[in-house]
Amino acid sequence: MRDAFGQPQSVMVLGGTSEIALCVVSKLAMARCKKVVLAVRNTQAGEEVAETLRALGADVSVIAMESTKPETAAGTIAAGFEAAGGHLDLIVIAAAILGEQDDLDDDPGATAELFTINTTWPAAAMAALRPRLIAQGSGHVAVFSSVAALRPRRSLYTYSASKAGLDTFTTGWAESVRDAGIKVQIIRPGFVHSKMTTGKDAPPFSTDADQAAETIVAGLASNSHVIWSPSILQWVFMMLVHVPQALWRKMPG
Repeated sequence: MRDAFGQPQSVMVLGGTSEIALCVVSKLAMARCKKVVLAVRNTQAGEEVAETLRALGADVSVIAMESTKPETAAGTIAAGFEAAGGHLDLIVIAAAILGEQDDLDDDPGATAELFTINTTWPAAAMAALRPRLIAQGSGHVAVFSSVAALRPRRSLYTYSASKAGLDTFTTGWAESVRDAGIKVQIIRPGFVHSKMTTGKDAPPFSTDADQAAETIVAGLASNSHVIWSPSILQWVFMMLVHVPQALWRKMPG
């Protein structure tokens, strides 16, 4: 249950080695979050992350997940609730890969895998979450999308499309649980300097993981349906989505 200050006491991260998600959970741990469950593909890497959080005073469990296999999502959700003692205040869905567009262009298998990890597995996990949170009578789900979901670029269109699918699914899913008292937020970061973006050219308004986490943690405490990071991107993309395609393809970044 949340504490008297409204802070979540238990958090599960699906994609628990995400740098941004780790920064977010670290800040929550410093704000009295007691129980953290990390669902990860690489349990060794997950244990390394767990030690960082344990040093902040959190009780951390690491469970395995396989985001290339959507049929395993329900089992991951069940294991996460069990590890948390049967109740979760906050579920952060951060599982994703970026991919290299030049490699994806002509590779059906790699394209399918990216969509599976970025869209299909998270959607299956949310379908498994829905009855558990409704039965629990409370809960908060935060889903990592991206500003890239709003307007695809030649250099990133597969990733953009996968995040657009998740973004749309989450918006509809939020409506399906709204009357059950479940809070749902979409997180739309811009370019974040991290392992995922190493070697990529940084566009304007880029941030690092800690800066992004500051904005996201503040957003989690708000009633906004969408958390923009940095917040100025809400206004930037309000304009960019209307830029003619001929001009859009010439813009840097």
